[in-house]
Amino acid sequence: MFTTFAELKDFCGKEGIQLIDFKVVDMAGRWHHLTIPVEQLTEKTISKGIGMDGSSYGFLTVEKSDMAFKPDITTAFVDPFSEIPMISIMADIYTLGEGAGRFEGDPRYVAQKTEEYIAKLGIADTCLLGPEFEFYILDHISFRNDVNHLEVNVDSRQAAWNTGKRDEPNLGYHVGLHGGYHVDLPKDSSFDLRNEMILMLDKHGVPVKYHHSENGGPGQVEIEVEFGTLTTMADRSMLLKYIVKNLALKRGRTVTFMPKPFYGELGSGMHAHIQFFNEGKPVFFGEGYSGLSDIALYAIGGILKHARSLCAFTNPSTNSYKRLVPGYEAPVSIGFATANRSSVIRIPGYADTPDSKRFEIRSMDATCNPYLAYSAVLMAAMDGINNKIDPVKEGFGPFDFNLYTLTPEEQKKIKSLPKSLDEAADALEQDYEYLLAGNVFPKGLILDQIRRIREDAEKVSIVPHPLEFELYYDL
Repeated sequence: MFTTFAELKDFCGKEGIQLIDFKVVDMAGRWHHLTIPVEQLTEKTISKGIGMDGSSYGFLTVEKSDMAFKPDITTAFVDPFSEIPMISIMADIYTLGEGAGRFEGDPRYVAQKTEEYIAKLGIADTCLLGPEFEFYILDHISFRNDVNHLEVNVDSRQAAWNTGKRDEPNLGYHVGLHGGYHVDLPKDSSFDLRNEMILMLDKHGVPVKYHHSENGGPGQVEIEVEFGTLTTMADRSMLLKYIVKNLALKRGRTVTFMPKPFYGELGSGMHAHIQFFNEGKPVFFGEGYSGLSDIALYAIGGILKHARSLCAFTNPSTNSYKRLVPGYEAPVSIGFATANRSSVIRIPGYADTPDSKRFEIRSMDATCNPYLAYSAVLMAAMDGINNKIDPVKEGFGPFDFNLYTLTPEEQKKIKSLPKSLDEAADALEQDYEYLLAGNVFPKGLILDQIRRIREDAEKVSIVPHPLEFELYYDL
């Protein structure tokens, strides 16, 4: 929004801005924030930054946790959720003391280093990402995890289970299981709210391609955004989740990006389309399979070769693996194909011109840290290009058939994504060298990610599951 401190101060004066809010992303992909009165904003605030405890963000150790964040004023936006006029600014993380400088493990810095690395290789000067955000807009969520009480209750006004509700007026417009795809009014209960969301997103620099209701009957929706470069798209991903969640809350609704909030319903992914250009020319258009160039196929080969270890960044929650199961429109088989939604990599059949030629990774979900997930995917693609990894020779397809219908014997012949978060951590432990290229991912960050997701997996694994009581209580 601004390129100089003078522009920022001038805007604050003219628009009556009273507060400045700084947003810093942690390892898991959550924003933290700190707010100052506008009078405290000086050029020193921008150049020297503000101190922070990095250990509280999941960075470094407690004894080496003193850091500072410095605002990136180009990311500033007028925050629509503050009652007092306020500007929010995303910030970069720096180390202090001897050898002070950019913190190598700052997720935003990893994204910036990835872009620099790709540019140095000379393969593409523009790498674009276009995510599709699936999520549920709900009307109630409650949960308890006590020693003697395990409970979760999730509700949506349009869900099929509310057809017989009688304790309040019931107007009868409900959506059946798996029946929400492009459902129209009056069943589409979040239509007006989504319209508000996309207009607010566009106003705040997140251009939207379209939005619609998705397959999941109890309120699943999708917002697809226009393409953007890696760091820009990661910034936009954070801003989209911020706007979507807070606007829903303001309107008495609640939003979850959990990959699998409902048993027996469709899960929510974050499919990401990828395009490369060099000097304005499309890099992925060619004469190979599905109109792809050799570079595009090598990029696909790299992503598929590292697909299992990528999951530690692209699907970093225990809930992610409740979605990655056969039969619910989420890929489990590591392969590629044209217009095949059951494969990890899909080449859209309708993208048949040079400027539109692209492929889509369908396994990701929005519990990821977007800076790390997008970076890891592109680093895998670079590894494929650098080493000319042919996806056909590697046995990744093309699979121009429904992978969900394979027999168990046929399925064993095709490599699969991890079935649990622990498996994803194992895969990353065994396969991370491609992330170290160009000093993009620090090894310490990779080890921190493995430690963090293993801790989550252990927390969930030791809690009794309600279904276990049905299966074993009477034995």
